[in-house]
Amino acid sequence: MKNLKSIVLTGLFLLTLVASSSAQEKEHKKYEVKIITSVESIIPSGLGRSRLVSANEDRNYKDFTSSRSKEDNGRNKSKRSKIRVKNFDETKLLNFYNIGGIRFQNIAANDAVVSSKLTDMISQGWDLVFVTSAVESDAGEKDGQGIFITRYIFKRPVK
Repeated sequence: MKNLKSIVLTGLFLLTLVASSSAQEKEHKKYEVKIITSVESIIPSGLGRSRLVSANEDRNYKDFTSSRSKEDNGRNKSKRSKIRVKNFDETKLLNFYNIGGIRFQNIAANDAVVSSKLTDMISQGWDLVFVTSAVESDAGEKDGQGIFITRYIFKRPVK
């Protein structure tokens, strides 16, 4: 009985040690994040532009962030030109509409191009963690504007 108690206590101690070590390892792991955005035009007659876009430059959000308080309510004076990214990939996609209306072939073609990009990202070690989308659609006969936007958010451990 004494041996059994000793074995159980040792086992619990080792299990706690392994779990604690594993949790600490996860806490200290650093990741980088990459966002790929698809913008697909839903403007009638195919007049819009559709693209898959990804930045090739990094920006540190802290460089463009200010904190406001009751005592200090000053404006953020960040320069837009410093925020802009000039090095990015822009992949052409087809518009959802053409002169004849909605084009299902264009949607399938866009799916094939986006799938290719996502597959390439995964092969580079990126994990797809979130997908979010939104639409701004035609608000009536005088609007004629609209986009369908999707953001693919990836992460991978920093090496």
